[in-house]
Amino acid sequence: MRILHTSDWHLGKSLEGFSRLSEQEQFIEELIEIVEREKIDMILVAGDVYDTYNPPAAAEQLFYKSMKELSKQGQRPIVIIPGNHDNAERLIAASPLIYEQGVLLIGTSQKGIPVGKYQGFEILESGKYYLTLSIKNEQAVVLALPYPTEKTLNEMLTRDADEEIMQKSYSERIGRLFQDLSKHYRKDTINLALSHLFMVGGEESGSERQIQLGGSLAVESKCLPKAQYIALGHLHRSQKVIGGEKKAYYSGSPIQYSKSEIHYSKCVHLVEVEPSKEAKVTPMYLRNYKPIEVWRCSCIEDALRRCEKESEKEAWIYLEIETDRVLTADEIKSLKDFRRDIVEIRPLLTTEDFLEKERQDIKDLNIMELFFDFYRNKRGVEPDQEMVELFAQIIGEGEKENEALVIESEWN
Repeated sequence: MRILHTSDWHLGKSLEGFSRLSEQEQFIEELIEIVEREKIDMILVAGDVYDTYNPPAAAEQLFYKSMKELSKQGQRPIVIIPGNHDNAERLIAASPLIYEQGVLLIGTSQKGIPVGKYQGFEILESGKYYLTLSIKNEQAVVLALPYPTEKTLNEMLTRDADEEIMQKSYSERIGRLFQDLSKHYRKDTINLALSHLFMVGGEESGSERQIQLGGSLAVESKCLPKAQYIALGHLHRSQKVIGGEKKAYYSGSPIQYSKSEIHYSKCVHLVEVEPSKEAKVTPMYLRNYKPIEVWRCSCIEDALRRCEKESEKEAWIYLEIETDRVLTADEIKSLKDFRRDIVEIRPLLTTEDFLEKERQDIKDLNIMELFFDFYRNKRGVEPDQEMVELFAQIIGEGEKENEALVIESEWN
């Protein structure tokens, strides 16, 4: 059986206010090409389909369009779980309508997917967090565990779980859940697992939304099931899980979602596997549809020359400029006139006298003036109205708390 593992699409995600939807559309087009060229039998999507709980309509439209084409209108099964960015209930709300298209969405509240014959495959058995499929005379058992919060994890465990189990660590409870589900594996089936977790030793890129708190929600590799291949989501860098002999992999995100991701290639995983044999895993590298670049310039004139010279280059630019003063509004405007897709302008102040003067001036500034000064120095631009209003609201709430503390102190 030929399986494709992908995750962390983050449809609808932006980069400092710039939409990435065009790049995401190009990724879907390339993914369709790979699936057809490699004659993929089944697709596993390991969570974070969307970037937010309330994705924009254009992102949802792209998702449903991609499902129709990737599933070949129901001929090819696609198994999907929600990640920590997804609204699980919203994601699976359309399940009954798209089952016939071969799209098998598995959430935390479902008891299972209806068994029976679909267009290009058959579901032989299904229950909470697992299903057995028959595809081209081969059978595959998929354990599909959506992203488990502490709350949902306790609900996922069987009702007869004793108090001792419920008091175990997050990792141990995940292990118990996989242990219970693993009873559905057989020697004559292809045994797979799909989940959205943070594994101990996993290499983060910085653009993921943290799901572990001081390591408390990190999962040890020993707690994973003994599957022939485990498809994971959450980390944006493609990598094999450290520890043990288990074939557990993150496919990573398909697009660079921060400047911390610019030093490695993006991919999806082709998994070739048959019953009772070791899976062969091959990364299928993707095009970089619009790379993120960091330009470091020796002065404002150098930055202006480079922006003019490379004004047509297809890239997102983080601009770092060595300077002995704050950039003027006209200079910032000139830079952005040459390149509209500058994500950030960061002045690197080099004059100690200027910095000392700034420190002296700070004493005479109020909190809003300090905020404007800090933002200009860090970003090289003025904060927009929404940012100013948000900061003012935070300051207002902080002042109220301080007043309450003063009153309480005086009362005591």
